[in-house]
Amino acid sequence: MFQSLFQTFTESADPSQGKARLALLRAELHERGLDGFIVPRSDEHQNEYVPPAAERLAWLTGFTGSAGLAIVLDEAAAIFIDGRYTIQVREQVDTKVFTPVAIMDTSPEAWIEAHVAKDQRIGYDPWLHTPGQIRRYTEAAKTAGASLVAVDSNPLDKVWADRPAMPMAPIHLHAKRFAGEDAARKLKRIDAALTRVDGLVVSDPHSVAWAFNIRGQDVAHTPLPLAFAVMRKGGRAVLYIDAPKVTPEVRTALEPLCDLAEPGQLLLDLRRMGEEGLHLRFDSATAPSKLVQTLEGAGGVAEIGADPIALMKARKNSAELKGTRAAHLRDGVAMTRFLAWFDSASKGGRLTEIQAAQALETFRRDTRKLKDVSFPSISGAGPNSALPHYRVSEASNRMISKGMFLIDSGGQYEDGTTDITRTLAVGKPTSEMRDRFTRVLKGHIAIACAVFPKGTSGAQIDALARLPLWQAGLDFDHGTGHGVGSYLSVHEGPQRISKLGTVALEPGMILSNEPGYYKAGAWGIRIENLVVVQKAVIAGAERDMLDFETITLAPIDRALIEPKLMTRDEIAWLNAYHTRVRKEIAPLVDAPTRKWLRDATKKI
Repeated sequence: MFQSLFQTFTESADPSQGKARLALLRAELHERGLDGFIVPRSDEHQNEYVPPAAERLAWLTGFTGSAGLAIVLDEAAAIFIDGRYTIQVREQVDTKVFTPVAIMDTSPEAWIEAHVAKDQRIGYDPWLHTPGQIRRYTEAAKTAGASLVAVDSNPLDKVWADRPAMPMAPIHLHAKRFAGEDAARKLKRIDAALTRVDGLVVSDPHSVAWAFNIRGQDVAHTPLPLAFAVMRKGGRAVLYIDAPKVTPEVRTALEPLCDLAEPGQLLLDLRRMGEEGLHLRFDSATAPSKLVQTLEGAGGVAEIGADPIALMKARKNSAELKGTRAAHLRDGVAMTRFLAWFDSASKGGRLTEIQAAQALETFRRDTRKLKDVSFPSISGAGPNSALPHYRVSEASNRMISKGMFLIDSGGQYEDGTTDITRTLAVGKPTSEMRDRFTRVLKGHIAIACAVFPKGTSGAQIDALARLPLWQAGLDFDHGTGHGVGSYLSVHEGPQRISKLGTVALEPGMILSNEPGYYKAGAWGIRIENLVVVQKAVIAGAERDMLDFETITLAPIDRALIEPKLMTRDEIAWLNAYHTRVRKEIAPLVDAPTRKWLRDATKKI
């Protein structure tokens, strides 16, 4: 499976074609009377993973990162990337054709102001941008004396001769034993949350999947059906989804809940609702500008804000939590088998990053429950492990030699989604490696043991993971934790543990706990478990308090730990965690793995 997913991820990208493809696009723009065009890495839902037909940025430039944007003018073409992709963009893109621009230094808006000439017309596809994005680009163009123009059809699609078809895989029902709540009740809860508006336009497929208890196969790694929905206050919901995706069984289950319509009907319905003067809520993070423009153009009122379904989805119920615990036990067995195998296989110096990722996926497939990996595995040796969002390719594939190896991976199971990172010593680690690893571990334990009052946000506890590193003048440049779905996205909002995590943490939310440290050009460290927010039981407490239950089960490499840096309580936590891992995993693995596990989980 790894190889097939790897091919899907890169098949549209060909940097050697960048110059020719850019020329085709510019010619098409001239035909339309446009002086430029904005090419985002997005689909109509702002998904993290998009179908091959939406990989327009990769086709044009060769860049396959999960976030990016290009702006094409007659005399200039820029590709904007964040700090994760500064190295990757130069490996994948012909930089004589597309100039890489670090988005943290120069925003697309600032670039537009500096490079777009007066009276130029810059096109954009209103299906691929949110209203907030378009508002910023419009202001930038106005400052330059130019104008932003919505196109009726994407000019890039016109010149992409072999563009893949949109996916039409059948959707399936997500059983109540996994969902824990039937769709009819969910729809009633959503309706009750719609105050001061006449309805909700659901543009996030994760919300669609959760609300109707359906799952799909339209994108890699996340079981999403690409679909929209409209929920009228006090009325009947409409699900806009391609008919070939709806099997007779699914249709029978959905028809009592909602009307089914083709996606092409959505604009017609929004136009009609606009003519009625309706006031509809749109999700600021995922709604295409096209939908908002259609409603407002017909006289309706668009309220741009948070999708109320997101918070409902984030609070997992007892059935979802039972499922995710079962998935993590199963995944822990696969991970432990991999770690035992790696301990032996890495000693010969003939193991590669791709082989390690393939092996771990094989162990997950052996569970006979794996639906997909939850994201392309980050399998990095040596300097590649210092890239937090590294994606191994045939070109970058390294031999795993003495030093450090990091593997960040996860699985999609029908009862839960997993995400785990382990950093492993290959050979004898240096004292610096042990120091840095132990500081990361101390931060990880601080989050795992955190107790905090109800109403606390992720931003308020993020510093706990960083303090041991700060004390040595160190830090890491990513968030400490992201939300995780229930057989949905491995990166789920709105909850997160980061400097920007403003949403209060609530019982039932699943998050990652993954502090790290990265020595550029040398090696990197990350330790990641998933945790569940739960009510804390504290005798004599005067406030409602919360804490975390750790649900990931796999050994942490003892060879990288410097006990002298740890407190007695930290050592007690680690020993208790390893005792639990051994107790739960040992009965489920073979004798050689069990023997390795006993050694790997010995008390410090």
